[in-house]
Amino acid sequence: MAQHGATVLRVARAVVGHTDADDAWSETFLAALKAYPQLPADANIEAWLVTIAHRKAIDITRSRSRRAVPIADTPDSPAGEWADGRDLDLDSAVGALPPKQRQAVAYHYLAGLAYAEIAEILDSSVAAARRAAADGIATLRRTYPRIDTPRNSQ
Repeated sequence: MAQHGATVLRVARAVVGHTDADDAWSETFLAALKAYPQLPADANIEAWLVTIAHRKAIDITRSRSRRAVPIADTPDSPAGEWADGRDLDLDSAVGALPPKQRQAVAYHYLAGLAYAEIAEILDSSVAAARRAAADGIATLRRTYPRIDTPRNSQ
């Protein structure tokens, strides 16, 4: 840590900025301590630590992009116009989907991620991510009754 700590911190700051750099630095050395016994004797320790720091910084960047953004006023219900709890039915219907479909639907339709990003998260292909989302939406359309909003019923 004394020899390579500054280098690891510089890498972390370059990738995640000053705010999250300390977390990336700490996570780097925690991971390094766990993996150190398996490290070959002739390994380049600085390069190894920088690689770990880079991966930890990417993890932090990804988690930062998934954090909720605070807003001043929240709507009465997630659906905006409905206050009768029908959104809870949809929540349970989404929760009943198989894991990959549930994740693909949530990442694409709720978080707005592209299928390429979803494929990376799910460790699958873009086509598989697109298919999982499409299958999930098809299941929801079959099992969740269509709600006519005041705009649609006029």
